[in-house]
Amino acid sequence: MSGHPKLLITGGSGFIGSHFVRLCLHKGYQVLNLDALTYAASQDTLQDCAHHPLYHFQKGLIQDPDFICSLLATFKPTAIVNFAAETHVDRSIDSPAPFIESNIRGSFILADESRSYYNKLSNDEKENFRFLHISTDEVFGSCPHDPYTEEAAYNPSSPYAASKAAADLVLKSYYHTYAFPLLITNCTNNYGPFQFPEKLIPLMIIRACAGQSLPLYGTGMQVRDWLYVEDHVEAILHVLQNGKLGNTYNIAGLKGEISNKVVVEEICAILDALQPRTPQASYRDLTTYVIDRPGHDFRYALDMSKIARELGWQPKTSFKEGLTKTVMWYLENRSWWEAIQGRGFQPHRLGLIK
Repeated sequence: MSGHPKLLITGGSGFIGSHFVRLCLHKGYQVLNLDALTYAASQDTLQDCAHHPLYHFQKGLIQDPDFICSLLATFKPTAIVNFAAETHVDRSIDSPAPFIESNIRGSFILADESRSYYNKLSNDEKENFRFLHISTDEVFGSCPHDPYTEEAAYNPSSPYAASKAAADLVLKSYYHTYAFPLLITNCTNNYGPFQFPEKLIPLMIIRACAGQSLPLYGTGMQVRDWLYVEDHVEAILHVLQNGKLGNTYNIAGLKGEISNKVVVEEICAILDALQPRTPQASYRDLTTYVIDRPGHDFRYALDMSKIARELGWQPKTSFKEGLTKTVMWYLENRSWWEAIQGRGFQPHRLGLIK
């Protein structure tokens, strides 16, 4: 086992992190998954990996410096990939404090303890060590014209986006000040299997299956770029292996820039084909329009020519193909999301300022 590169993956029991864990195990990495197991994470998501000889799990918080110091000294990772974060915009509007604590303070402590660990490595070990931080397109704010490049100014609108932007800037300062071996990726909206059902696509699938209304914020014309999660994690591993230190890389979908309204219509069309309501009724009939989110960015879009040009990476999954796979997965894995509902999660409207 000692011959395998060691990855410390924080937030590996979450949506994107769990897909990255699977990919890394498949590629022969030894993985330590550090996760706090908050409401949006579950060990059930990686049940198929639980007995893998290269997989280890540790429950804990990235904002606990003594714990992180001890974990690094014991596991001795060759790289760290940080997915750990609070991610739901509406929750950040209702309660910003957990986002500040986890996304800013947690990322700072993880990086600071990692810097101390890095400084004790041999020169050869330092040469190979990487710290990859996973960020979001939301740090740039709404995109009125051409898709944002990696050099775009940060202009976050929500407490969630602001907490991610702050973490990015703190970590970038570590590269410039301490020569800390940092990489950052900013991605567009992810979708796919195992996504927690408060997010748009799984929420609409599950509500449609229950015959409930499909609520669209405002006019439903907000535009997002959609990135299939398996494409995303392959890009992350590509950046970890080949990225230039101190650089940021945008990761986006394969022509996935689509309005929320069209996303819901596509979900309904797939369900109409796979699991019809009645010959006379479509799932689209369940669509309703509700009051918009405060400060809702109209459009997110990233220019990913840098990762294509410098690292030779391109997404492979079209939105139609990825969405069909996703809908089928939720239909075939009801036990996974019903267990989440059984733990008390019920989707209700968040993020309204009273």
